[in-house]
Amino acid sequence: MPSKEPLIETLKVCIVNLQTDGPVTDSSPHLTSCCELLELILRKGLQQPVLSLKHRDYWCCFEQLLHHDTCGSLGAISLAVQRTTPCPKLLSDQGRGRYFMRLMLTRRTLGNVVKHMLHTDRIMEWYSPDISVLRNEELMEPFVSLCMVLSDMEFKLNIENCSFLDESWLLPVCDTYEVVPCRELGIVLRYLDRRVFVVELLPGGQAQADMFAEPGDIIDEINGVSLRNSSNGQASVVLSRLKGRPLFLRLLRWRAEDGAAYRPLLPLLRRLKQENPSLEFGSTRPKPSGQNHSQCLKEGRLLYGVQLIGRTNIGLYGGKDALQYAIPVVLQQSQSRKEVLLDVKETHLTCMDKSSKQQLFQHHFPEISCVGRFGQPDYTVFAFCVVDTAVMGFCCVVLQAASSGECEEIVHRIAAGFKNTEWFV
Repeated sequence: MPSKEPLIETLKVCIVNLQTDGPVTDSSPHLTSCCELLELILRKGLQQPVLSLKHRDYWCCFEQLLHHDTCGSLGAISLAVQRTTPCPKLLSDQGRGRYFMRLMLTRRTLGNVVKHMLHTDRIMEWYSPDISVLRNEELMEPFVSLCMVLSDMEFKLNIENCSFLDESWLLPVCDTYEVVPCRELGIVLRYLDRRVFVVELLPGGQAQADMFAEPGDIIDEINGVSLRNSSNGQASVVLSRLKGRPLFLRLLRWRAEDGAAYRPLLPLLRRLKQENPSLEFGSTRPKPSGQNHSQCLKEGRLLYGVQLIGRTNIGLYGGKDALQYAIPVVLQQSQSRKEVLLDVKETHLTCMDKSSKQQLFQHHFPEISCVGRFGQPDYTVFAFCVVDTAVMGFCCVVLQAASSGECEEIVHRIAAGFKNTEWFV
């Protein structure tokens, strides 16, 4: 009777569960367990060198494949190893091995990697024939078969989300945020454990205007520059070099998918709290409080249901004073009103027809010269002046919100947008 290995039997069940999830993403509930089992099997029976202080991990086996590729048959594997080795977010062989494995799953080549390992005698010598799965002929074949099954599955993993692979297979929520050049990003940072934490959002800054970050979040990258393993002040140096240029921030959230704190971060969050007892994680982001009937969600974004009253050309002057006479002109014209959805994004705003979903206009904030409300005492009408290239002047766009409170909220968001997106000269 062939011997049974509990790790392989458990891996088989885990893969069956993964197959029911469809395309496997980082949020798939069985992904972490599957990767942990693969790691345990690759480590089982791996012997440590006698005359070396360096700890040997399964990443060393992957890396060693390049030294035994005499005929160039490992092109894809070679490229993956070369991408993994210099990655600045990985500080240990454990992290590199996990990154490489995720890369192989995404590229559907894990089965081929395992096959090459099994046919490389120099690597197999590192494994104990007594306890290793890879040196047991009865166990080796089912393990390879399972790896080939994984290679046939579709994995859509965020490879750039790798800064916590040194510590855990469980990864944080990773978001990217784009902001045009602004005067003040408005973030107070704290360097802890070679990571860059957000601890405060300053009033008047872009971060507070758009609330794209919370105290406790980590800035992982700025414009592709990794801040993993950062020394004090490194983020400020990167930002100063990028002054006047668009910023692309990669953020690691302190909240996990379920809204609770991301477990591997808990020790660092406790240290931040000890240093600053008044610090409230995530206190700057408004909590959900019953969605207004005039608002809807699209791809996680809040869209305002408003009426587009109309627009009019106002000549070469687009200052705030122009709103006082431009808005009454549009109201008196009795243009055909439209029910629209207004999306105030980080760098621009868009307006689409509510029924047909056809985009009516899009304006970037640097094109907007002013914004304001109208209709005392019940402020529900608002307007903004924007450059009109067709007439070489300005155009006033007039809309009406469902309530005065929502009108004020929209105006403040637009004002914060164009105020914080002035281009540096």
